[in-house]
Amino acid sequence: MSVEQHPAPAVRASDSDRDEMLVRLHTAFAEGRLSETELDERIDLALAARTHGDLDAVAADLPSGKRTAPAGGPAGRFQVAYKNSVTRAGRWRLPGRFTTVVYKGTGLIDLCEAELDARVTTLRVLAYKSEVQIIVPPGIRVETHGVGVSMEVHGDPPPGAPVVQIRGYAYKGAIEAKDRIRRS
Repeated sequence: MSVEQHPAPAVRASDSDRDEMLVRLHTAFAEGRLSETELDERIDLALAARTHGDLDAVAADLPSGKRTAPAGGPAGRFQVAYKNSVTRAGRWRLPGRFTTVVYKGTGLIDLCEAELDARVTTLRVLAYKSEVQIIVPPGIRVETHGVGVSMEVHGDPPPGAPVVQIRGYAYKGAIEAKDRIRRS
C-alpha cells in the first residue's frame, strides 16, 4: 500500500510580513539598488503577495536586509524609522552621503549644529506615508531633487558656500527643507 504525499501548503503572508518587505524595498531604493520604477513595481507585487514565496520572489536579488556596518567606513551614514520617529539634531558630524528612510512615521534632520564632512553633502531621503523635515542653517546652499520634495529657505548663501543636495522620494508623504522648525 503506498501513501500519497502532498506538498506542504504555502505559508500565507501577513500584513506585518508585507510591511517588512516594503521597508526592505525602500531601504534598497535609498541605497541605490533599485530605481524609482523598480521600486514602484515591487511595491505593487509586495502588496499583492499572498504567500511567503510570493514575498521572497519580490526581493530575491536584494541583500537579506540585515545591515552590517561597512568595513572601514564611518558609522552613522544611515538611519531608519519604522512606524516611529527619528531625529538627528544638536552637534553631530554629517558625512558626505547620509540616508534616511522613514516608513509610516516622522523624521527631523537638523543641520544647524552639524559639522559637514564634505563641501557637497548628499542627503538621500525616503518618506513612505511619512513626513521628514530638514532644517538648514543660514550660509548653506540647498539643492533639491526628486518627488515630493519642497524647499523654503530664505536668503542667499555666500559664494563658495557648502552645498547640501537633497535627493528625495516621498510616497503619500512629504520631504521639506526649510530654515525654521515648523511647530505644531
